[in-house]
Amino acid sequence: MNVVMIGAGYVGLVSGACFAEFGAEVTCVDKQADRVAALREGRIPIYEPGLDALVARNVAGGRLRFSTDLAAAVADADLVFIAVGTPTRRGDGHADLKYVYAAAEEIAQNLAGYTVIVDKSTVPVGTAREVSRVISKTNPEADFDVASNPEFLREGSAIGDFMRPDRVVLGVESERAEKLLRELYRPLNLIEAPILVTDLESAELIKYAANAFLATKISFINEMSQLCEKTGADVNAVAKGMGMDKRIGNKFLHAGPGYGGSCFPKDTLALNRMAQEHGVSSRIVEAVVEVNASQKARMVAKIREALGGSEADKTLAVLGLTFKPETDDMRDAPALAILPALADRGATIRAHDPQGMHEAKPLLPESIDYVDDLMDAIRGADAVILMTEWNQYRGLDLAAVSEAMRGDVFVDLRNVYERPLMEKVGLKYHCVGR
Repeated sequence: MNVVMIGAGYVGLVSGACFAEFGAEVTCVDKQADRVAALREGRIPIYEPGLDALVARNVAGGRLRFSTDLAAAVADADLVFIAVGTPTRRGDGHADLKYVYAAAEEIAQNLAGYTVIVDKSTVPVGTAREVSRVISKTNPEADFDVASNPEFLREGSAIGDFMRPDRVVLGVESERAEKLLRELYRPLNLIEAPILVTDLESAELIKYAANAFLATKISFINEMSQLCEKTGADVNAVAKGMGMDKRIGNKFLHAGPGYGGSCFPKDTLALNRMAQEHGVSSRIVEAVVEVNASQKARMVAKIREALGGSEADKTLAVLGLTFKPETDDMRDAPALAILPALADRGATIRAHDPQGMHEAKPLLPESIDYVDDLMDAIRGADAVILMTEWNQYRGLDLAAVSEAMRGDVFVDLRNVYERPLMEKVGLKYHCVGR
């Protein structure tokens, strides 16, 4: 089976490599010639654990290739996946679909024989039908179907999510399209992965509804963390007690500085915009967005209070910049809202991150120093701010940290540590909701 993936970014590259691992013949097409050249040389433009080995294995096996030539790739394809970016459109919060529709038009010009065009990008309800309209208008003779196959990949564990999914969602309108997609995903039958076949609109909305619900859990526990701080309760205990209820579950009930990344921020905004356009209330999701923004501002106030009311002339060692561990993704990371606010008030910031410093540099104030060695960042600091819970920050030698610092403030925005351990080595511990 010949598969073409339009877009060799995060979703396209991971999905293309995983389909190749399933045994399909996959061509990832991207307009960025430098990205394609890098991939051909074995250089992976994103950090995702295990992706470099997966790509290398399937390139060596002849099942995965990279190209800038969309016309040649599409002409031989059974399935063409659109996996281009759908960023938030400036001014209105809607998903920007210009890349999706441009891809659809170019695909249409090069179709030869029956082909299924699949929306893999996260797109608003109605996009698949508009893609179908664009293709029919561009090439009235084309023999094709359009399907929706949303991705549910968590950065940092994307390969596992693809190979062992909770579910595969197929939005289709014909038996031919369903048959081809089921054949592509056939290797998952061995692990009895659930496959949900539904209409186009439902498939499109499932992705947004799922992400909005997970974001809701994060904002909910962050609101509870505020109440915990006022009442003396422990948000970790509260979350654990909630999560033991099987109707709720314990995932995404971790208090912290707010959600970020490539999905939750833009998808909640887009879902709100969809609701507005259809005259439907979306008050819960609107509140989720507001709570997330206020949580980041509250973290700035928490750090400032821990420093005695002012960060001016203080040196802060910041551990972690990316929105979560095991990724180099800085999109909407809490650090992007928190660190500029501190730098603007006169703080000297030394930042460390195992993977994200290169991506962070163009997005954060030029005054921030990026330090390769963790202890060099901590040495002489008035305070340590644990921003992202990378594994190497979970087992710090706290006595060595305390000795290396000039001050004694440790602000743990991920609740990694316990207060008695910090106090034992002379550190003043500040966390979220405890």
